[in-house]
Amino acid sequence: MNTREIALRFARTWQTGWATHDVGLLVSLYAPDIVHRSMPFREPHRGLAALREYLTWSFSEEIVLNVKFGEPLVDGDTAAIEFSVRAEEGHLAGCVFVRFDENGLAVETRDYWHMTDNPEYVQKSGVTDHPGYA
Repeated sequence: MNTREIALRFARTWQTGWATHDVGLLVSLYAPDIVHRSMPFREPHRGLAALREYLTWSFSEEIVLNVKFGEPLVDGDTAAIEFSVRAEEGHLAGCVFVRFDENGLAVETRDYWHMTDNPEYVQKSGVTDHPGYA
């Protein structure tokens, strides 16, 4: 397994999949028993169905303007990848830590991120339940 190539594929696929809200494409990167932590103090999403539900919810009201994933930092079977997303709602920046199995699928992921609000969007929409506002 070449973790660098796998991590690059993961980053590129996420960049495309997030920009287009293609949940199916993103879920294809994960092993069936994935454990995904979307924020440090949230309960993890366990399995593909839970991950699919979380991504669908996350994208449901998001209007993406730009998505960028950086070059992965790789050590053994693990990679760290920074990301930045500009959306109508605001700007999200973070990092994902990914552990891959022998087939190149993600078996464990941890996200750390923060979102700044676009005040015009918040005032106009009245949205207060976006994941970045929690």
